[in-house]
Amino acid sequence: MARRYDVVVVGAGPSGSTCARLCAEQGLSVLLLEEHAAVGTPVQCAGLLSLAAFEECEVSRASVLSTVSGARVVSSLGAELAFDAGRPMARVVDRAVLDREMAWRAARAGAEIRLKTAFVDRKERTIITRGPGGKEEIPFTLLVAADGARSGVARQTGMARAPVYLAGLQADVVLRVDSGRVELHPDASPDFFGWVIPTGPNRARVGLAGEQSVKERFSAFMALVREGEGGPDARIHLVTGTIPLGVMPRTYGHRTLFVGDAAGMAKPTSGGGVYTGVRAARHAADVAARACLAGDAGDEVLRLYEKAWKEDFGGELDLGMRLFRMRRQMGPQDIARLLAVLGEPDILEAIVESGDMDRPGKLARRLLTNPRIYILLGILLKMRVHKLSNNKLF
Repeated sequence: MARRYDVVVVGAGPSGSTCARLCAEQGLSVLLLEEHAAVGTPVQCAGLLSLAAFEECEVSRASVLSTVSGARVVSSLGAELAFDAGRPMARVVDRAVLDREMAWRAARAGAEIRLKTAFVDRKERTIITRGPGGKEEIPFTLLVAADGARSGVARQTGMARAPVYLAGLQADVVLRVDSGRVELHPDASPDFFGWVIPTGPNRARVGLAGEQSVKERFSAFMALVREGEGGPDARIHLVTGTIPLGVMPRTYGHRTLFVGDAAGMAKPTSGGGVYTGVRAARHAADVAARACLAGDAGDEVLRLYEKAWKEDFGGELDLGMRLFRMRRQMGPQDIARLLAVLGEPDILEAIVESGDMDRPGKLARRLLTNPRIYILLGILLKMRVHKLSNNKLF
């Protein structure tokens, strides 16, 4: 008969490995499943982590490729917003190296890891997998779904999913860039944005995400950022990915907790999901230990997980979705006006001092104390009313 585990975690990304490690550190028997042959591949992330997100991962500096201290936002109409905080603001990492170190820490804590082992199906208290040894039924007390944007566990259990999915396309390229600044190009993808992230001397990650025409937009964007470079288009590595925006209506049920991208916890303002995923994994591990100790993985216990993560960062994700919906209504002229307002010296100072990639609410609250920001709010409100009128909602 197969061994019973207290906790089975599906997916060995940062969220899954963190939850597995923390559960094992509390003395629970843990199985961590990864469908690919190696943890961390294929890479499906831009690898730009805030300092807080990097610290949450609790890893060495081995994965760090570069450190950035500022950003440059470029409009297609020529307007720009640029700043440098004069201090480290984010790390650019090799996600494969990062993910493997996090999985190694989970194994060192006592979690069993099985590679090339995919989730196939589940019964009430048994997960069915397919791996090198064929199909296997594995009993568990609690299941943690950390299996990404297209979560098979969520599909199998019939859980309602995130409302928005973006497709992303990115390439590592040879490119002359400012090694200390990230570039953002909102007009490169009208429903999200494009990015240029320095990864080292004359190296960068160029990519974008959107809801449609991503391949065509990417080709045009690549031509734009390489303008004046000369020589061949030296793409070192090309990857695709999916970004879920908007948390699923309920992140627990059927003796399962949903964390990270599987729950739709990517930040709507940036598409990043490491910070929120790892924070959610911490709350999931706390509730998993409580459930296993009590021998009760019913909804009354599991709903404590949702309460905890919502109190932690739920408000930030709600704000992010409101900003994302507003962004989808903005054209190039709106973006240019926005950058002009945000470039005012006192507002720019607030961005440098209070900007937080993971918790935009902090900056929003500070900006609302500045009278100039109401000019911006007036522009956005006028734009929204015009858009709604055109859609005959009035």
